[in-house]
Amino acid sequence: MRRILVIGGGYAGFYTAWKLEKKLRRDEAEVVVVDPRPYMTYQPFLPEVVAGSIEARHAAVSLRRNLPRTKLVAGMVNNIAHADRTVTIRPAQGPDFTMTYDILVVTAGAVTRTFDVPGVADRAIGMKHVEEAVAIRDRVLTAFDEAACLPPGRDRSRLLTFTFVGGGFSGVEGFAELMSLAQALVKHYPELSADDLAFHLVEATARILPEVTEKPGRWVVRMLERRGAHVHLATTMDSAEDGHVVLSDGTEFDSELVVWTAGNAATRLLRNYTDLPHTPRGLVQVRADLRIGTDAEIVPDAWSAGDDAAVPDLASSAPGGFTVPNAQNAVRQGKRLAKNLVRALRGREPKNYVHHSFGAIATLGLGKGIFQYRGFVIKGLLAWLMHRGYHLLAIPTWDRKVRVLAVWLVAFLYGRDIVSLASVQSPREAFRAEAKANALGSARSA
Repeated sequence: MRRILVIGGGYAGFYTAWKLEKKLRRDEAEVVVVDPRPYMTYQPFLPEVVAGSIEARHAAVSLRRNLPRTKLVAGMVNNIAHADRTVTIRPAQGPDFTMTYDILVVTAGAVTRTFDVPGVADRAIGMKHVEEAVAIRDRVLTAFDEAACLPPGRDRSRLLTFTFVGGGFSGVEGFAELMSLAQALVKHYPELSADDLAFHLVEATARILPEVTEKPGRWVVRMLERRGAHVHLATTMDSAEDGHVVLSDGTEFDSELVVWTAGNAATRLLRNYTDLPHTPRGLVQVRADLRIGTDAEIVPDAWSAGDDAAVPDLASSAPGGFTVPNAQNAVRQGKRLAKNLVRALRGREPKNYVHHSFGAIATLGLGKGIFQYRGFVIKGLLAWLMHRGYHLLAIPTWDRKVRVLAVWLVAFLYGRDIVSLASVQSPREAFRAEAKANALGSARSA
């Protein structure tokens, strides 16, 4: 059988493999997915994980459970030699090894784009994975516990100052949901008040949420500012060393939590370790039918989709543009890629990928949201309900739909769970401390 190797188990990779399982005959091809994580992250739910509105595991879709006919390899591809039809894989344990394939599907996704800002590598945390969203939530909850024991002053202010860098959908949604969580927590801490909290959103351009038009974007800024946020537009972060944030507009403050969501970049694999053609930005050069190559030349047996692919946007009126790297496109590209690959295997011509946007929708905290489709805009509670309804339908598998809905219903009746589990990041600390104390006690007795 031919081996179809899928690099990456994110949106595009998961949906490609999922659809291939349904469309391929059992003796037609073997599908292999290589990814260091055993799950697909449903990224639109990460802001709600930050806010404690859903459980972390409910934003993760198990690859093994939902891809039973696919061979899964827990590792990271660190070199592609398509001329030889081989990849080099670095597993979680053991030495690197090579794997051959007949057909390659590159859906490696993108990584968080960072800049050489002092302190960011040491202090900031991203928001692309479930683990990061959980860590952000636990840091907020832990900060409240610690601040409640301190008198008013610089240390308390630092703990209760939260900073997001990046005004795209991921940044704004995460920022708004964190604000909602923090402001709801105050009532459980009589030692603290809403005046102790500070929220900063830093965006390098003159507006946030580029997916919506300028007027709704301004409304979001005003709404966030009315809730107590400081929105710094046309501003960059110059430094975050030791938690002391310095902005290009002259603002300085101490912040315990810095979340970096300032855009995406191609992975190092695609920029440096492949013989596949790519754009100056490092994205794989892709045709409209999702085969790798150009209109003039096709790379045989090579396909790509998702955030790491420069896919021509045939639905746009502006020529030469590429599809936006978002969930809508990644999911639909994965489905189209699977269909096209099966068509190619059976001697038929693949079809072009064309997708007209369903609009942009965002959660802005509990009970608040915004939706825009062309010139039609909905704000507030209705948009928030639409956001939840859309993503409840969009998340794959009934297992996840039911679990998410159940958590929402419980939260509606009893509120968010406000227990911090930050200690799970160092689970042996308590045991190690007790063992050390026992050893010291035994030594003194002797």
